[in-house]
Amino acid sequence: MKKIITILLVFILAHTVALKADTPVKKEADIIKKSSSGICHDKKSSYYEKTKKFKPFKTMKECLDSGGRLPKR
Repeated sequence: MKKIITILLVFILAHTVALKADTPVKKEADIIKKSSSGICHDKKSSYYEKTKKFKPFKTMKECLDSGGRLPKR
């Protein structure tokens, strides 16, 4: 019984690793953050690192098209 469980766990782990290898990972610095107040921050924004509650977007255009706006500064 232990052998079956071990084989099953190894199979699940191998499958999970294979799935993650196929998934492209986007660096956090490449993510546009739309804050809860609707401001779109890219990595050049002075508030990028401070923004913790946000909706991520792939591009600034997507963020702006969703109703977000650019920072004033």
